[in-house]
Parts: sequence; structure tokens; C-alpha cells
Amino acid sequence: MSRPLRLVLFDVDGTLVDSQGSIIAAMTASFDALSLPVPDRAGILSIVGLSLPQAMAQLVPECSAVDQARLVEGYKQAYHAHRLEQGMASSPLYPGAREVIEALHAIPEMLLGVATGKSQRGLDALIEGHGLQGYFVTRQVADHHPSKPHPSMIDTARAETCVDAVDTVMIGDTRFDMDMAAAAGVTGIGVTWGYHERPALAAASRIIETFDQLPGALDDIWT
Repeated sequence: MSRPLRLVLFDVDGTLVDSQGSIIAAMTASFDALSLPVPDRAGILSIVGLSLPQAMAQLVPECSAVDQARLVEGYKQAYHAHRLEQGMASSPLYPGAREVIEALHAIPEMLLGVATGKSQRGLDALIEGHGLQGYFVTRQVADHHPSKPHPSMIDTARAETCVDAVDTVMIGDTRFDMDMAAAAGVTGIGVTWGYHERPALAAASRIIETFDQLPGALDDIWT
């Protein structure tokens, strides 16, 4: 009997790659350009995973919508410039990420995808820079969806791949990822190496601490 298709969706920042250096540098440049106080590191990392407009609204709710929009554009420009300057050193893969992606990709019924608050341009550059073209059959980005934790990214990924909710898993490092998984009715696996502390992953079905624990966690879910 053939096995059903499985869909494994990855968040990117804080899950696949450690991009906090670029995020903090771009946020600092954006706030400096408007002569606004730069939020502290914990505050900046707390909004990673949200789409940029929602992130800025949460960081500086006292700012006008116009200034929030300026901060978003400033961040985009600064992040792009930082990536051009630093290359993939600005967003290195976490230890074990490439090996696990390759191992899962080699399983015939396993489909891999991405659900990220990054832009299409940012995600495409990252995937190309790390040589990961061909691994992710569905790529859901902030350009085309409401911000996490709205389930739109997961719903669309499932529609594109024709995979049932029971056969879909969302892997991420933030509360927004786990809340999105719950909203979409799929299993959420939280990872502890990212930007939110373990208590923020309360909605996760299970939590892993290293990438090499992921295949076993998936086996447990689907057996």
C-alpha cells in the first residue's frame, strides 16, 4: 500500500538560518534614519516571524502609520544592502539543517516547503545563496499572505501540494509559527535554537532541541 504524501513546512529566520545579525543591523539602520530610539535586541527578536508592517506596529505602536511605513521601507533597504555586502555569511544555516533537508527530500512521499515572513526577493536570494534550489516544492512568503499567525500560508501550501492537514507539519521557532499551525489544524514542531524562548512555544505538539532530532519526531507523529 502506498504511503500518503507528507508535507513538512519550515519557517526560515530562526529555524533554517540564523539571520539575527542582519535583522538587528537592518532594524538599527531603519530607526537611526528616522532618529528614533532603536528597540533593544530582545524586543527586535520578539517580532521575528511577523510580516514587517505588523512587526513595526508591535514594536512602535506610538508611531504614526506614516512613520511605521517609513521604518518598513528603511528596513527592507538596509536588509538588502547588508545581504549584498555580507552574502550568505549574513544568514548561515543552522548546524544540521542541510543534512536533514537532504535526508527528508530523499524520501519519495516527503514534500518540503517554506512558510516565512520574508519577502519573495529575500527568500529566493537565500535559497539560491545556500544552493537549496529544488528542495522546496512550495514557498509561501509575506508578499502574498496575511501575517502569521493567520493560517493562509499553510492553507495555500496544502492546496498547492494536495496534502491533508493530518499529513502536514509546521516547524518553527516562534509563537507565531505554532499559533499558525494550530489555526491551520496541522501539527506544530517548535525548535529551541531560534528567537523565542521555550515557554512561547506552548502551542507546539512537540519541541526539538537539535536539527538531527527532526526525522525521529516526524516518525513519531506519523506512525
